[in-house]
Amino acid sequence: MNGDSTEQRVALRELHSGDAETIYAYRTDPGVARYQGWTPRSLDEVRAFIARLSEHEAYSPDTWHQLGIELRSAGALIGDCGVHVLADGAQAEFGITLAPAYHGRGYADEAVRALLAMLFGTLEKHRVFASVDPRNERSIALMERLGFRREAHFVESLWFKEAWADDVIFAMLEREWQ
Repeated sequence: MNGDSTEQRVALRELHSGDAETIYAYRTDPGVARYQGWTPRSLDEVRAFIARLSEHEAYSPDTWHQLGIELRSAGALIGDCGVHVLADGAQAEFGITLAPAYHGRGYADEAVRALLAMLFGTLEKHRVFASVDPRNERSIALMERLGFRREAHFVESLWFKEAWADDVIFAMLEREWQ
């Protein structure tokens, strides 16, 4: 399932302070925030979050790192993805967020393929997985389209936004990506 493509419309890149307003706008959209663990309360919170990214070594075990998803043709930030390298160093969890104006155009597919190329290729991870709210039909369709295996459906296993929520785990091994 190697996602290398000669003409990617999106690129993953480090976030910078100029991204704060865009991130705040899409992450506070109610349709986006519904499924996100982090909904910023202010623009200053987003700026502080971006500033903190440089305080740790990216992709070191037991850390989260956030990357921007940029639309190459416009040089515009259209979303972000987070990567959590587990303490064992061989596995990584990821999440992806796109601004609503960019939903349904295949950008998420391209961003996750680029992320998998980095995680399995460059960073040599053994297993990559995502936690998805089962009500998030778009994310479930994305995982299935990209060949992720549905490993588990945990019932009311997360206290999320003041209520118990289900959690579906999708995963892929490096050999399945190849």
